[in-house]
Amino acid sequence: MTFSDDFTIGSMEELMDVIDELGFVPFFANEIEGFSIEEHIGEGCWYHDVDNGFWPAWEWKGPVIQTLKCAYGKFLRNKAMYISPKWFPDFANYRRDGYDFDAGYEDGLASFYDKELYELLDAHAPVMSKELKQIGGYGKNGRKGFDTMITRLQKQCYVIISDFRYATDKSGNVYGWGIAEYSTPERFLGRKFSDAVYKRTPKESYARILKHFKKILPDAKQVEIERILK
Repeated sequence: MTFSDDFTIGSMEELMDVIDELGFVPFFANEIEGFSIEEHIGEGCWYHDVDNGFWPAWEWKGPVIQTLKCAYGKFLRNKAMYISPKWFPDFANYRRDGYDFDAGYEDGLASFYDKELYELLDAHAPVMSKELKQIGGYGKNGRKGFDTMITRLQKQCYVIISDFRYATDKSGNVYGWGIAEYSTPERFLGRKFSDAVYKRTPKESYARILKHFKKILPDAKQVEIERILK
């Protein structure tokens, strides 16, 4: 299977099969045609019964992440993407440039404010975004920059979204959008990730990823692939 094939995702199980087989699966359409769930989703599985709050592809997120133990976050030019457990160690190694967070900070690759947020998240993970903001004093009348920093930490693969949870009313009925739960790959994915993430050099990991992207995106130009991998 490649993203150039004419396939349709009609259920959560089919989405998990796609993630397992292709490895990198963006949620939204992007600059490479066909490279997203949005462009391959089945009828009634993207927007359906909006008035009653039923959004299938959105509601699959948490169960898919928890079942596959895959990585999910804003890894693709600030857009969300699933990455399978098989491929995430190489992707994280490349994006981290071979550094764990502390080593990167010591070498000047992260700001003090990013360090504060990362350490706060790591100490409380898994933690809901709303709770994390409250603990850290982020918000309208408090500290600024939360969204920018949490997105940057995801792009660098030091933070991932480990689940989505929904608010409930007094009767126990679920309502509203799913709220992101954050964790670190080391905590959520465990030793399977930790033992593999720095197994290769960042250049070796990048070469493997680039080769795989060429395979799953046969119609894309190399320069397009290189651009979205930055």
